[in-house]
Amino acid sequence: MPFGTPGGDVQCQAMTEMFINIVDFGMDPQQAIDAPRFSTSSYPGSFWPHAYNTGLVNIEGRIGGGVVSELRRRGHKIELWDDWDIRAGNLCAIEINSGLGVLRAGADNRREGYAIVR
Repeated sequence: MPFGTPGGDVQCQAMTEMFINIVDFGMDPQQAIDAPRFSTSSYPGSFWPHAYNTGLVNIEGRIGGGVVSELRRRGHKIELWDDWDIRAGNLCAIEINSGLGVLRAGADNRREGYAIVR
């Protein structure tokens, strides 16, 4: 299953979330890409000046308030992003089922992208 996104340090986080949504939660690529995202910068960033924010979790606004409240109760600092925030990546994916000869694809609404299969 080829997939990817631009996004610096959010790349690995966004791709992992999408992959888990497909493999563990049975979503198709578009559903997995459309799901709300979160990221953390609790580790030094890849880019100068290698900033980090211990305990900070960035969460898209579509994630339920109960989740945000519980994370805050557990000591996390929460930064709420817009519902469809471009900082959460721009995933595109193609799922290949060679047994059935079927391709399914998805593209992110957070930025310009298209998914076309035949």
